[in-house]
Amino acid sequence: MIKDKLTYQVIGCAMKVRRTLGGGFQEVIYQRALAIELDRAGIEFGREVEQPIFYEGVEIGTRRADFIVGSRVVELKALIALEKVHIVQAKNYVVAYDLDIGLLINFGAESLEYRRLFNSKKRIDTPSSV
Repeated sequence: MIKDKLTYQVIGCAMKVRRTLGGGFQEVIYQRALAIELDRAGIEFGREVEQPIFYEGVEIGTRRADFIVGSRVVELKALIALEKVHIVQAKNYVVAYDLDIGLLINFGAESLEYRRLFNSKKRIDTPSSV
């Protein structure tokens, strides 16, 4: 499994938010709390960043990413369980935004869930240790 320091830090911030707030809140509450934790950790990020979507080189619309952190898109959910559609959606954002890595973080499950997603159109050369 490819790991990198920044992804590890983002997951750590999400774990702190989940431990502090617990479950049961709307996604926007977790989004606001995660922004506070990322800021406290000194991690540069953009929140609700509008990203263009292209079809064969033509811009066809935009989509707001919950967070852009480095070359990562971070999508948040507050659901009882992630479904395949959520994973596919988040992976599509990674490719559509032409980023390296995506994180899908779910605060609504019994415990914090996260999935690392990789851009299948890019080769990622990151160290195998944190």
